[in-house]
Amino acid sequence: MKYKVYDIIGENCTSQRSGQQLYDLIHPQLQAGESVELDFTGVRKFLSVFFNLAIGQLLRDMKVEEFEKLLIVNGLNSFGQQTYDNVIDHAKQYYSNDTYRQAVDEMILEYSLS
Repeated sequence: MKYKVYDIIGENCTSQRSGQQLYDLIHPQLQAGESVELDFTGVRKFLSVFFNLAIGQLLRDMKVEEFEKLLIVNGLNSFGQQTYDNVIDHAKQYYSNDTYRQAVDEMILEYSLS
């Protein structure tokens, strides 16, 4: 299935809500082993929080090999591609390394309490 992200989210992929919206749309298909293509043509602004929720959390339920085989992402501008790559690198480490995940979770908790 191919989705034009601009038609779903608009030109700004910057919120947790919109990231979760995209995740909720594509997650069932990927879990079923179906290929998903996300076309970001026309999207101008990106924040890592969007990619963390839309795509990063997919790695919680999928092996990296499956993820890379089933999810196709194109049409990102240079900043979007850099942000996406950073989020995916961190998500791979977060979901594959228990020590790293625990350290990140502790930092997030400390930050939220201050």
